[in-house]
Parts: sequence; structure tokens; C-alpha cells
Amino acid sequence: MVIKNLENKIKLVMIVCGLFLVGCIVISLASVWTARTMVVDAQQKIYVLDGNVPILVQRTAMEETLDVEAKSHVEMFHHFFFTLAPDDKYINYTMNKAMYLVDETGLAQYNTLKEKGFYNNIMGTSAVFSIFCDSINFDKDKMEFTYYGRQRIERRTSVLTRELVTAGQLKRVPRTDNNPHGLLITNWRTLLNKDIEQRTKNQY
Repeated sequence: MVIKNLENKIKLVMIVCGLFLVGCIVISLASVWTARTMVVDAQQKIYVLDGNVPILVQRTAMEETLDVEAKSHVEMFHHFFFTLAPDDKYINYTMNKAMYLVDETGLAQYNTLKEKGFYNNIMGTSAVFSIFCDSINFDKDKMEFTYYGRQRIERRTSVLTRELVTAGQLKRVPRTDNNPHGLLITNWRTLLNKDIEQRTKNQY
């Protein structure tokens, strides 16, 4: 009888210990999952200082902002590549900036223009080039874009406006200080570049 009672007590202790162990495992797993969820949630939140006031902002995945970032990247590249002044240091600066945003197709166009004396002609005629973006069509699925813009060329005696249309693809690359959007323009080409208006400047 004593042995039977002892066996029952041992079984009871084993059952209690087993339930306790299972409970500990469940609580531990729940704690780990809760902590991980809190960390992931915290990583999505960033505080930005507006003067001395912290403002909570939400991080977003690149997929959510790809359309905006792609258009901004394309517009930035065209601004650097087509905004020119009669200053060789400024031209070198903008071209170096532009080359971080495009593959060898951009470098090829730059070298072609350089060989033809295009940049020397800008300095010789004191021409000032500026670019205005009209629109950018971006196909998110194919990662293809078409850029529509107007280029203004101001010389001593005239102002010429040209219509510019270019196209290319985008591919993802690591973000850097020189390429903040983490995108690279590939297969870049000019589809249209024609004069649409020319007027003579008033001479006084």
C-alpha cells in the first residue's frame, strides 16, 4: 500500500513538473515573439528633430516609395547632365555627380560630346544650359522610364529652347552618399532632341 501511494505521488510530481515545464516553454516563446514584434515595430519608427521638437515618423519599405524615388533619381541625373555653365570646373563637378547615377551608357554620351568639342564650345560662347522636367513615365514592373523635358540654351544674343526625350531602365544598387536612391540608370539613350523655339535677346 505504501509503495502504491509512493508511485502515485511520483506520478503526480512528474505530471506537475511536466505541466510546469510546458508552461515555462510557452511563456518563453510568447515572450520572445512579443519582444521581437516590439523591436521590429520600434525599428519602423524614427524620431526627427524639428528644431528642438522630436517628431515621430514611420519608415517605409523601398517598394512603397519606389515610384517616387525612381522619378527623383531620373530627374536628378538629367539635372546634373544637362545643367551646364561656361565653367570647366562646374562642368566637371556636375558630370562627376551624374556619372554616379548612370552606367557606361551615360559615360559614352559624355565622351562623345567631349570629343566633338561640345563643352569647349560652351565655354567659348559663354552659353548657359538649363533643364526643365515636364514629366517622367515610370513602369514599375519593367523598371523602365521615359523622361520628357525642355532644355533652355542661353547665349549672348539668343535663347534657344529644345525638346528632350530620353529613355532607359533602372536597377537597384546599394545606397551611398553619391547615390542616395540606391538606383542606377542603364541603357540610357536619347529619343528626341530638337529645337522648338528660338528668340533673339534684346540688345541695349
